[in-house]
Amino acid sequence: MIKKISLLVLAVFTISAFGAVAADKYAIDAVHSSVGFKVKHLVISTVTGKFNKFDGFIMFDENDMTNSSVEITIDAASIDTDNEDRDNHLRSADFFEVEKYPTITFKSTKVEKTSDGYMLHGDLTMHGVTKAISFPFVFNGQVKDPWGSMRIGLDAETTLNRKDYGIEWNKVLDSGGLTVSNEVVIELSLEGVKQ
Repeated sequence: MIKKISLLVLAVFTISAFGAVAADKYAIDAVHSSVGFKVKHLVISTVTGKFNKFDGFIMFDENDMTNSSVEITIDAASIDTDNEDRDNHLRSADFFEVEKYPTITFKSTKVEKTSDGYMLHGDLTMHGVTKAISFPFVFNGQVKDPWGSMRIGLDAETTLNRKDYGIEWNKVLDSGGLTVSNEVVIELSLEGVKQ
């Protein structure tokens, strides 16, 4: 009986260990990736922006996407909306307060298969606040580049409320609308190169 239990434990351990190493590590290639956002301004227009500095990795299991994961760290001061005055305001204590909170991080906790793709669940830490968030994403495939390295790509988009992260600066318009929408669309386009 003890021998059977020992064999069962060994089998479970072997399967668990295999699953733990089944995913391959892909470093995020920032040159061919983007971390962007868009937000309504004065209700009537959309301002877009991006973060120019970020790094991270994707653990990719080609046999089972649900065993995959993503971690990314963003330099908050690298925010870029193509307007220096606006970017400096966004770096200030009214918004990201980058001197106190220099990084924005996302660490996935689960990948879920859905009826039309996949859902990436994880913890987003921004402005000193950590909240669970989910990104629907599309896996764009795996390919060998002209230099012999394997690469993968994915696109993800979700919407968050910046007030949930303590970023609350705003002005109310005479019409009742807000100068800057509280809802922000986050757009990720990530390319990873196998390590």
